[in-house]
Amino acid sequence: MAEMAVSFVLEQLIPLLTEEAKLLGGIHKEFADIKDEFECIQAFLKDADKKAKRDDTTEGVKTWVKQVREAAFHIEDVIDDYLIQVRQEPRDPGFVALLHKIVHSLKVIIPRHQIASKIQGIKSSLRGIKKRSQTYGFQRSLEQGSRSFRGRKSAKWHDPRMDALYIDEAEMVGFEEPKNKLIEWLLEGRSERTVIAVVGMGGQGKTTLAKKVFDNKKVVGDFDYRVWITVSQSYYIEGLLRSMLNELYKQEGDTPPQDISQMDRESLISMLRNYLQQKRYVFVFDDVWNIHFWNEIQNACIDNKMGSKIFITTRNMEVATNCRKSSVVKVHDMQPLSEVQSFELFKKKAFQKKDIPNELKEISLKIANKCKGLPLAIVAIGGLLSTKEKSLLEWQKFCDKLPLELKRDSHLTGINQILALSYDDLSFHLKSCLLYFGIYPEDYEVKSRRLIRQWIAEGFVKEESGNTLEEVAEGYLTELIHRSLVQVSSVRFDGKAKSCCVHDLTREMILEKCEDLSFCKNISGNGHSSLSGSIRRLSITTHSDDFMKRIENSRVRSLFLFEYDSQLLSKAFIRRIFREYRRLKVLEFDVFSNVRLSNILRENLGSLIHLKYLSLNNDYRLNYGFKLPKSISMLQNLETLDLRQCALYDLPKEVSKLRKLQHLIGSRMSLFKLKGGIGGMESLQTLSSVEIEDGDDGIKIIKELGQLRQLRKLSLFLGNEDHISTLSSLNEMQHLENLKIGTKNVRNRSYDLTDLHLNPPPSKLRTLKLTGMLEKFPEWILQLQNLVKLKLILSLLKDDPIKLLENMQNLLSLSFIEYAYEGESLHFHDGGFQNLKELYISDLPNLNSIVIEKGALQSLKKFELYKIPNLKTVPAGIQHLEKLQVLNVQYVPHEELYAEL
Repeated sequence: MAEMAVSFVLEQLIPLLTEEAKLLGGIHKEFADIKDEFECIQAFLKDADKKAKRDDTTEGVKTWVKQVREAAFHIEDVIDDYLIQVRQEPRDPGFVALLHKIVHSLKVIIPRHQIASKIQGIKSSLRGIKKRSQTYGFQRSLEQGSRSFRGRKSAKWHDPRMDALYIDEAEMVGFEEPKNKLIEWLLEGRSERTVIAVVGMGGQGKTTLAKKVFDNKKVVGDFDYRVWITVSQSYYIEGLLRSMLNELYKQEGDTPPQDISQMDRESLISMLRNYLQQKRYVFVFDDVWNIHFWNEIQNACIDNKMGSKIFITTRNMEVATNCRKSSVVKVHDMQPLSEVQSFELFKKKAFQKKDIPNELKEISLKIANKCKGLPLAIVAIGGLLSTKEKSLLEWQKFCDKLPLELKRDSHLTGINQILALSYDDLSFHLKSCLLYFGIYPEDYEVKSRRLIRQWIAEGFVKEESGNTLEEVAEGYLTELIHRSLVQVSSVRFDGKAKSCCVHDLTREMILEKCEDLSFCKNISGNGHSSLSGSIRRLSITTHSDDFMKRIENSRVRSLFLFEYDSQLLSKAFIRRIFREYRRLKVLEFDVFSNVRLSNILRENLGSLIHLKYLSLNNDYRLNYGFKLPKSISMLQNLETLDLRQCALYDLPKEVSKLRKLQHLIGSRMSLFKLKGGIGGMESLQTLSSVEIEDGDDGIKIIKELGQLRQLRKLSLFLGNEDHISTLSSLNEMQHLENLKIGTKNVRNRSYDLTDLHLNPPPSKLRTLKLTGMLEKFPEWILQLQNLVKLKLILSLLKDDPIKLLENMQNLLSLSFIEYAYEGESLHFHDGGFQNLKELYISDLPNLNSIVIEKGALQSLKKFELYKIPNLKTVPAGIQHLEKLQVLNVQYVPHEELYAEL
């Protein structure tokens, strides 16, 4: 992780030296020297980080890596402090400004001397660090940012995965159903070679399941050859091919050729193909990490059209996905054990065949549930407790201190070690993204978009040609999910993660890494991690401010405050945050307090010039009439401003000076004061949601919005019917993906949107929500070939819109809400809506009939009917929806009939 810290510093230094040369003045060379020193040290960091992770390394190596990290933190602080000074120079013209500029220049001279002195000290320290690198014989790496070292395991911990190969069938719990499914896949009659992949997080029982399937009598009798190969993180492809050949010779009772150890890859593959030519075989490749593994091995596994199978276990879904390029692939995604199964397995390990004492039942269930369905943890913890006294007091102490026991008890350390293998396999920027989950409280489900914006603000996300940073970050999150490190809590209609979290035991591993690497500190009502050393990120889930004095001189870059209980944060606590944490880049204020934030922000917000992400979630009622101070204009690095919970109605004109702002999020904010400036905010990608005032000013603002060519998401609430014809300015937003337009609702009547013509409409539009009357269905909507979600409210459509919409092939979610349709029937025709996954029909008082022909809605998974008072009967043909998973019906006649479907 020192590699990550140094990389971040270099990324700051390079633009500083090229773009801010005038600001640096006489200390430009000092910063350039620092950059050169760090680049020299960076070449050795990969080898040093590798050695520092080993348990058998000297403390000196670990100290060296820590010193590099601390030096990187130090120079980052120096850069930020200097820029706080020099970027406060006034920019207004005139004589008064000139006087201010002279005074400011005099003030800057002193900091430059102080900075130069600090840099000299850092340079001296770096020279010493570089010299000590020779002592430890670090190897120079020419491959910066590549994967971490693989394959070495410390000899000081027992790897419980080895036990998976020898578990008795009677000891297994929850594997019967997946075992039978996998056996069926192996035995099925398809003649083509098939790849079967079992995917799941470390410790989920993949090897155990695979071994039981591999040894099943039906499987044994169905194949000519059965070969088990353990691959792991580090493998040598020629050695793996030789192992496959040796096992085949062994099963035939033959002796391998004497020169097999000298054969090259091509010869080994040729020999394997010849050997397997007329045989039905199954190869099990256990514990595959490399996503390109199949590319290396597939030619050796000949497709002889005899129903041969390749069975792979892996933590990474991408390993299975990559096999699809040349083979039929079936994937079994491992699921955690249920609470009942977890308790059953725990009892088997903790009590063997004895009855569980009544006084231990409740605490046993609690301990089992803490494992969150992870068999590895249940087996290890249950096995350890089987050796301990069966005392309620002792078991309660163990349960309360389980995170500590995972670190110190030799029987349990293997759990963290196994989970950490997945972490070690990540590139350094993905390591940072994963460690970020350590900031959030236990069992916290974080919104994916929120997380992605925070990663970007931190500098974790690297630019890729042709993609926005958000798209790159989405790829990072997807990779962490596919690697079974992050779990999806909820999904959007298009299948992407809406919110996510990490397994509790993965979180414990992450927290241990965060502590070791000074990545973040957590402070809660139940205690907190050590507050010594550098604190770069601070997560607080307590109302107490007793700890604040101990971190007064810290180097906090990111601060997260989460609501912990009903007690409120003090005014002094909040004021201190905004006054003293001047180096902040990320501030997540997700708590309630009895403090009016407006007053505190007016005093201190402008000093946080490094801030890139600001989210304020405070008491909506207390902060009614919340106002941003004019000093918001000082936050020139701000990328995300999230005020949706602050009851902010009037944005100050100074917001328009934030030229790097990409996401401006609130709740029906007024743009009135931004008139003449909003069009210059060319970096904006999200503007949600804003209310357009009556009159000519509103029209001018709408026209000005057309200048925001990078906008991806726009949510408008129109205050006047005259605004609608002006919305043609939206045609200029060719990157627009999400559009919501709302109008006033008076007695179930809203403004008429019929005059809304987007011609041509934004071609990339994926989500459209319209609230307002439509005399007839707009034809321009049918031109939206990329549209995946359509929501119509108060449309008062008279003709059945189904026939117009049913051929939109990419549509995944469709909603008719609150008088969207005034007709009496909806008819879904055969072949229509082939890809639609979600259908919502609500508050349509005239609707009395829904007909679904066979062949319609073939992909529908979720169907909701709400407040349809005149629906005479259950929708005809609903039985044809074979893929339907969720059916929600409320305030609909004959609700009891739906329960029988």
